[in-house]
Amino acid sequence: MWRLGPGWRVCSSAVLGGGIGPRAWILNAQVPGGYPRLDPDRHLAEIAAAERLTGPGAGLMTAADVTAYTVAADEGVTATATCGLGVRGWAAAPAGDTGEPPRPGTVNIVVTLPTALSDAALVNAVATATEAKVQALLDAGLDCSGTPTDAVCVAAPSPEPGPGEPFAGPRSRWGARLARAVHAAVLEGALRQS
Repeated sequence: MWRLGPGWRVCSSAVLGGGIGPRAWILNAQVPGGYPRLDPDRHLAEIAAAERLTGPGAGLMTAADVTAYTVAADEGVTATATCGLGVRGWAAAPAGDTGEPPRPGTVNIVVTLPTALSDAALVNAVATATEAKVQALLDAGLDCSGTPTDAVCVAAPSPEPGPGEPFAGPRSRWGARLARAVHAAVLEGALRQS
């Protein structure tokens, strides 16, 4: 759980609070394998309320052990990952959808930066984090790009005044730091499972 407080924006693929916007908290909730509920956003809101989290937030879910998270930092950027790699594969897999929702077994990544990012840079930061995740999985010797339910949250201070840093690609100052932190956190988590 991250209690960000006021003045933060998050770009996220989270089930609850996904997209770009102000967020006061981020929650990575552990659920059982074969998660049966069809209302994960409502379930996450219930968990957040029980934890007394108020205001807008982002909620992620995973069947991975959330107490076995890994953390890495690089010059002010912090990445936290939970790596559940029991159900993994390639993003561009052949057709053959069973029609059933994918089982959770997720690589969830939460990144915090100390500097404001523009909207475009926030989106680019999610892409950079995803690239670094895939690189880490390959470096761990895994033949996959992730799991079907991976999610990323990037949190940065609100850009006031001004638009914030314009870039977060892997060769920009903040994107490079983000990539190294995510790579280190995911690599450690993946190697624990190997």
